[in-house]
Amino acid sequence: MPTRLDCRCCVAGGGPAGIMLGLLLARAGVQVLVLEKHGDFLRDFRGDTVHPSTLQVLEELGLLDAFLQRPHDKVRELKGVIGGQEVVIADFSRLRHPFIAMMPQWEFLDFLRDEASRYPSFRLLMNAQVQTLVRDGTRVAGVRGILRNASGRPDGDSFEVHADLVVAADGRHSDVRSVAGMAVRDIGAPIDVLWMRLPRHPGDPSVTGGRIERGRFFVTIDRRDYWQCAYVISKGGIAALQARGLEAFRKDLVSVAPLFADRMDTALRSWDDVKLLSVTVDRLEQWWQSGLLAIGDAAHAMSPVGGVGINLAIQDAVASANLLAAALADVSVTPARITRLLASVQKRRSFPVRVTQAVQVAIQDRLLRPLLQGGAGSAGLANDADVPLELPWPLRLMRRWPVLRALPAYAVGIGARPEHVRSAQAGP
Repeated sequence: MPTRLDCRCCVAGGGPAGIMLGLLLARAGVQVLVLEKHGDFLRDFRGDTVHPSTLQVLEELGLLDAFLQRPHDKVRELKGVIGGQEVVIADFSRLRHPFIAMMPQWEFLDFLRDEASRYPSFRLLMNAQVQTLVRDGTRVAGVRGILRNASGRPDGDSFEVHADLVVAADGRHSDVRSVAGMAVRDIGAPIDVLWMRLPRHPGDPSVTGGRIERGRFFVTIDRRDYWQCAYVISKGGIAALQARGLEAFRKDLVSVAPLFADRMDTALRSWDDVKLLSVTVDRLEQWWQSGLLAIGDAAHAMSPVGGVGINLAIQDAVASANLLAAALADVSVTPARITRLLASVQKRRSFPVRVTQAVQVAIQDRLLRPLLQGGAGSAGLANDADVPLELPWPLRLMRRWPVLRALPAYAVGIGARPEHVRSAQAGP
């Protein structure tokens, strides 16, 4: 017989949306169980950007000072080198929190988990993989799954969770939304991203930003001990790149980022050192069913453009807690009444999601697609490689009037309809 667990709210997924929602609900006195299918948070090539909107949420929770004690770097400007010209794309100095905190996501999740664990009504179960749903008639009434063993294989004990609300926060490849049969609208993305680590040498400049040449777009993130790097390619272009060979790929990287010429051969020994992120942009037609709500990437997968995905997921969690915590904390409120509140979460969050995705798609289609078209693997323009890349007109305007840099800073750092913590904190 599977182990049975009971709670008021079961959150599937221990990412930023799931852990933040668990923290907020436990803070409000809700019995909440978070299920995470991995044994830890130590997975590389995940978003590292904690934006001013999230810093504001942490401040409202009284956690900002403690958060900033964790290892991080402050990015006060977003810079890029386009066609050999360095430009400032966004200046955060006019915002209340005038920087993006660059922190490995596992550090951020460890911090949220530690804070949530201070509340007796919070529980986190690791190595717990959701496989199917428990239903009471048409209502989702819980989940069933299996515990993974030390090697990550799902062959441990089974478990069954009964809950008045299940929240799918298990990412863009959500198992919960799949087994629930939730309809997904694929908006499309013309790009993929190749992630890799490069050694950081003493004397390297501490610059997090992008380098764009005709046919090539390379992003470097300073992780102090190493560089986390991203190379943007056309959708499906990985096979053509691999056909050209690893040495040609290394030369492509050096051509756009000469700083790394002395370490490419040792850092990228095989294609196993290059990880593919297949970019998707989609959203659910309806984020909820009876007894079930999807938030974060499970409800709307974002492009990496702007690095806003983590922060939109956090905003979803805050809005969900604002709208649902009081009802969940009151055990006299029935599951049917809770379900009637779920549509309000989608109504609240649909506008910022649609606006953000529209901007991302416009950047992908009007800037990145033309930049990456042609050439080997659609990753380089062989015939036009020597043609200088001109600055787009918005960047030329920002060079002339630096005050305009505050506009993209607000769009990236705060975004449309930012959320503030309204959910109550339960008494001792």
